[in-house]
Amino acid sequence: MDKQVTVTAKIPVELKERLNRLGVNVSGLIREALELEIKRLERERLRKLAEEAGEILQKIPAEELVEAVRVGREAR
Repeated sequence: MDKQVTVTAKIPVELKERLNRLGVNVSGLIREALELEIKRLERERLRKLAEEAGEILQKIPAEELVEAVRVGREAR
């Protein structure tokens, strides 16, 4: 089993009561929400890195990129 930590948050009593009435698994909901947020943030980070890489690659002449690919293929 993975190691786990406890995370606490204060929420209004009314919200907790409504969650209980609806039978919401709060721990599961929080876990799922955190996992989704992590995925969203990771995608956003990768998108920004791809944009930065694209900007850098645009500064390199196409002939140099073609030659680099050719050399890489020949090295295999």
